[in-house]
Amino acid sequence: MSTRLAKGGRLIDRATTHRFTFNGRQMQGYAGDTLASALLAGDQMLVGRSFKYHRPRGIVASGAEEPNALVGLGSGNTFEPNQRVTVTELFDGLEAQSQNHWPSLEFDVGAINAKLSRFLPAGFYYKTFIHPRPFWKHVYEPFIRKSAGLGKAPDKEARDPDTYEHFYAHVDVLVIGGGVAGLQAAKVAAQSGGKVLLIEQNAHWGGRAPVDGGTVDGAEADAWVSATLEELEGMANVTLRARTMGAGLYDHGYATAYERVSDHAPGSDAPRHRLWRIRAGQIVTATGAIERPLSFAGNDIPGVMLASAARDFAVNYAVSPGDRTVVVTNNDDAYRTALALKSLGLSVPAVIDARANGGGALMAEAEAQGIRVLKGKGIAKVQGGARVTGVEICAQAGEGATQETIACDAVAMSGGWSPVVHLWSHIGGKLTWDETENFFRPDPERAPITHDGSAIVTAVGAANGHLGLSEIVSDATSGTTSALKRIGLSVDAAAPEASPRDEAPMEPVWLMPQGAKRALRAKAWLDFQNDVKVTDVQLAAQEGYVSVEHTKRYTTLGMATDQGKLSNINGLAILSQALGEGIPQVGTTTFRPPYTPISLASIAGEAKGELFQPIRRTALHSWHEENGAEWEPVGHWRRPFAYRKPGESTHDAVTRECVATRESLGLLDASTLGKILVKGPDAGRFMDMLYTNMMSSLKPGFCRYGLMCSENGFLMDDGVVARIDEDTFLCHTTTGGAERIHAHMEEWLQTEWWDWKVWVLNVTEQYTQIGVVGPKSRAVLEKLGTEGIGKDDLPFMRWIDGNVGGIPARIFRISFSGELSFEIAVAANRGRELWGKLIEAGQEFNVTPYGTEAMHVLRAEKGFIMIGEETDGTIIPQDLGLHWAISKKKEDYIGKRAQERSFMDNPERWQLVGLETTDGSKLPDGAYAVAPGNNANGQVNTQGRVTSSYHSAALGRPIAMGLVHNGPDRMGEVIEFAMTDGSRVPAKITGTIFFDPEGEKQNV
Repeated sequence: MSTRLAKGGRLIDRATTHRFTFNGRQMQGYAGDTLASALLAGDQMLVGRSFKYHRPRGIVASGAEEPNALVGLGSGNTFEPNQRVTVTELFDGLEAQSQNHWPSLEFDVGAINAKLSRFLPAGFYYKTFIHPRPFWKHVYEPFIRKSAGLGKAPDKEARDPDTYEHFYAHVDVLVIGGGVAGLQAAKVAAQSGGKVLLIEQNAHWGGRAPVDGGTVDGAEADAWVSATLEELEGMANVTLRARTMGAGLYDHGYATAYERVSDHAPGSDAPRHRLWRIRAGQIVTATGAIERPLSFAGNDIPGVMLASAARDFAVNYAVSPGDRTVVVTNNDDAYRTALALKSLGLSVPAVIDARANGGGALMAEAEAQGIRVLKGKGIAKVQGGARVTGVEICAQAGEGATQETIACDAVAMSGGWSPVVHLWSHIGGKLTWDETENFFRPDPERAPITHDGSAIVTAVGAANGHLGLSEIVSDATSGTTSALKRIGLSVDAAAPEASPRDEAPMEPVWLMPQGAKRALRAKAWLDFQNDVKVTDVQLAAQEGYVSVEHTKRYTTLGMATDQGKLSNINGLAILSQALGEGIPQVGTTTFRPPYTPISLASIAGEAKGELFQPIRRTALHSWHEENGAEWEPVGHWRRPFAYRKPGESTHDAVTRECVATRESLGLLDASTLGKILVKGPDAGRFMDMLYTNMMSSLKPGFCRYGLMCSENGFLMDDGVVARIDEDTFLCHTTTGGAERIHAHMEEWLQTEWWDWKVWVLNVTEQYTQIGVVGPKSRAVLEKLGTEGIGKDDLPFMRWIDGNVGGIPARIFRISFSGELSFEIAVAANRGRELWGKLIEAGQEFNVTPYGTEAMHVLRAEKGFIMIGEETDGTIIPQDLGLHWAISKKKEDYIGKRAQERSFMDNPERWQLVGLETTDGSKLPDGAYAVAPGNNANGQVNTQGRVTSSYHSAALGRPIAMGLVHNGPDRMGEVIEFAMTDGSRVPAKITGTIFFDPEGEKQNV
């Protein structure tokens, strides 16, 4: 049976039919339909089951506040659970499946929970599943976990074929909400000449005004909306985005928005979703208001919906909520639904008005149209199971005795309106209780502020508590004008004339009837999605949950995807009555972003598949690839581990590279090492705080090795620092540490030393850096025409600007190998050119590119530490014998106080030593040194571990370094290391420098 009306439907195109399936059933709708309107048009009232009791659930709302009608969309790789049918635009071929039932929607075994509801009150799982203890792990927990959740997670093997992206925007004014208030706010902001972004979560503009009627600036609301849109679209400083939800507001004018780019048009080349990251000088929230439900027995039966939703479906989509719709209300706005349905030829058996004196002009108009109005009445109970069949009428002031039964197949309810204050509250905006309208509204005296104390968010229109068209456009005009002034923009804008609000006062009705007996209260629902009843909140108060946040968690009221959009105020009111306190004293729960759920894929953006963790390549990557590089992942980079020649093993390749570098000439692609520029008048002061040793005393043209610790005192990075000029330092970091260290610097500058004049910039990828290493390194550079690199001209730990092979370069005289060594930094786009020149010029010197493994062998032979090898997040510089790199002159540096704690200054800590096996074998990395006895757990005691272990080509034997208890005081002692096969390998404790202890080779 179809409930589609023969005429009307302002948003649908009857000439274009879309076919779709719901639970495999073939259905159809029109272009412009939402899935909700198409389901209702096909008389599909039952759309899902509730979370806890598996009660039948139908469509309640028409927008993002919908708590019930969540479905799975698509199949296979495109499957997505928990999608609201009310904001899902219909397209040809759409597939939808209902959720939370078995074996079928119509017959659900889980509905037995409803029969057991008296034994399953709020918090029953906290009290019930305790004893016997063994049952928890094996019986209760698996069952509860299997029952948890609403939708079914997509197949873990499925790969989403769609694309997603992030978009960054900087604007003067961000306006969130495309109703009348948002359009007027954007128009005023645009007239100032500022850059304006206006976003609207729905596909259509105008909000409620085109449905509810009224005039703005002498035109019908719908016409005014169209004209204003056309005007804004013609303004170069305005950007309009429909289908874009304001997801969250954060400090300093930062906002996120969620754009559903092509959900309505799958298969297009456009990304599916787009996450906007917005910086705005001022933010105007014109997010409107949400109609509240009423709490009465059976208010969750399919066919009971918000009055505003009923007229939305009828006016926008020509869909009848039912042939006979009873309207129940405590305010005048619901009469608009009765009048709209009546004008479309539908029956409205009665309007049940809880107010003793009824309403005003709208009520009179309804009565004039022949609609029966029952004043001072309420609904005692809705009849029906899978759909509404009638309502039992009672006195609102009574206990629920039925006075009359009215047959109907839909109930349109209205408990008043609540401003959408979520975004305002995200960044600390406070609320005030409006006694007249009975809702929380933004408190302008406690608005979200910037660091200078000025307001940064302005709520306007219905979001600010104004419900009449005239009030809305006036508030939008004045509020936006004030916001513009805060960022130095001005405009002389007058609010257009609009229809005044002529409604009788609403009367708060938190429970219907007022004195409902427990049997009725137990069937009156506050939170449809989470199955929270009036009696659940009353029980929470009875059991001592007096904090609204505790009540929320105990009952699950307003949790999950709903975030209290429909249930919040009614739940607070019931709690306040139970506690005997006013609603303002009870307070509200915390609203957290996002406003409604957003896809995880949009958060990831382009970071999926190969781009999930992009592989970083140096400018020399292609050369390495062409010349037999065996790759090693280092952070996000790929670095050559070794260059294997045909028939050569990796071990032989590493040995060959080490020998050639020690004896003649090696080349290393060191481009991946972090390069961070620190610049500004306070740069020296900042460097002294970052590093354990003194950096401010470093002279331009000089280099210094430095250590960097976390605030907990642990060594986090090391590297060579070069001073470029009085205000500029270049910090070299480890390959894997560049981004982390850059973020570390930014964090301290932004949170602790925000007033220091220092700027930091990660320039790692701007340069190709090549290590020219070995006894012939100076010779090959001089062959390429490089000047000023003699022993006296460029001594160790100095740098100069020069030319290598005609290429401008910065030449560092530093060494990580213990050999005569230079590191040459050139612009990245000339790196391949320089490498080629070095290879060509080095042929006579047996030039040999070497990889990371040879680099590790060379550095270990010299006893140089490697972050991540000799450190594991618990090591301090003193453990590695690096006392000399800790300044005794500085009053402070990051980590200094932490290192003075007793367990950090303990002489019993494990310390770095060299290790040499007595049988000539190679110790495995990570092997533990055993000590006599067992620990408290019965395990063998340990006294050290291996941090690095290699075969030294220069020495012709294995070498190792490790952390050993009191190691430096135990030179020559033999200790045993446990092997995985249970055997023990003895090793002698030695010094850490195995090769060229005097450093003669690097200083020639």
